[in-house]
Amino acid sequence: MSRVYNFSAGPSMMPESVLKRAAAEMLDYQGSGQSVMEMSHRSKTFQSIADGCSNLLREVMQIPDNYEILFLQGGASTQFAMIPLNLATKTGKVDYVLTGQWAKKAASEAKLLLGEENVNIVASSADKTFSYIPKLDPAKFTPDADYFYVCLNNTIYGTRYPEIPDTGNVSLVADISSMALSQPLPVERFGILYAGAQKNMGPAGLTVVIIRKDLISETVRPGTPTMLRYKTHADNGSMYNTPPCYSIYMCGLVLQWIRDEIGGLDKMYQLNQEKAKLFYDYLDGSKLFKGTVEKDSRSLMNIPFVTGNEELDAKFVKEATAAGFVNLKGHRTVGGMRASIYNAMPREGVEKLIEFMKDFEAKNG
Repeated sequence: MSRVYNFSAGPSMMPESVLKRAAAEMLDYQGSGQSVMEMSHRSKTFQSIADGCSNLLREVMQIPDNYEILFLQGGASTQFAMIPLNLATKTGKVDYVLTGQWAKKAASEAKLLLGEENVNIVASSADKTFSYIPKLDPAKFTPDADYFYVCLNNTIYGTRYPEIPDTGNVSLVADISSMALSQPLPVERFGILYAGAQKNMGPAGLTVVIIRKDLISETVRPGTPTMLRYKTHADNGSMYNTPPCYSIYMCGLVLQWIRDEIGGLDKMYQLNQEKAKLFYDYLDGSKLFKGTVEKDSRSLMNIPFVTGNEELDAKFVKEATAAGFVNLKGHRTVGGMRASIYNAMPREGVEKLIEFMKDFEAKNG
């Protein structure tokens, strides 16, 4: 059967060349006589895979030497607890900006661990269903906060920070799950960057944490479990327990694809901007389909849109699926449609979806 164009928000489409290489190495990884999937994580062969992935990530993202790269499990959602447990150790006060479901969940976890009175909600876009990134007023920042938390790209609502917040001497912590590796980032502006791999980095199961080394400490919140301490994993090279071996291997292949086939993050960013512009230009000119996000907050990765009629939305999703454009149904909390056009989505996929949408509009507009 032919492959479909997969617009899923995650687990998402992966580069075909990566999948083909993984398939070729499935039974015998580089003459080892075994699959990476069945390889001991304590073996020299797997250690070289893990080291290679880490080194590639450092190279592609230009991660400074004073940052540690951790390969963890538990999904990005486990970081909602690990961050306050490890970082809220001085004043116990923290700042959060609410721009969607994941930032809300992260703040809720912080309130559970630190007490609601210690979690300052600096700004929120909940008043307009998270359809924009709120302006930040530094006067509302907590001067002695242990960290300042944002979600840079919001998968469900399709928003992206137009600029990185300036938090002064307070460490900036960012969830980059749905935009990791989509564009260059000044890593040195952040205390922690973290991402679930299943959007742009590889298959589900791997969580990547990039943390400034001075934030890795013996000093954690009382009662913090061993597995939820960054120092545990840093001291053991991300192998305190069995890591998500195959997902690390696949992440390494994706990084090779970005470096060697795409040409690095600057080129990746250019391609992503071009794809997003094609889609937004069509939505802005359409009489049937409308984007739901304010223009200065639009994501390059996740594009929600609606017709304004739930029955027509459902008809569109059904017919699009039959035509080979899958996973376009919007998140259950929002409705409508959403096209996630991550790194692996080729320009051709966006162009063909737009052609289908034009045809649908001509028949149903």
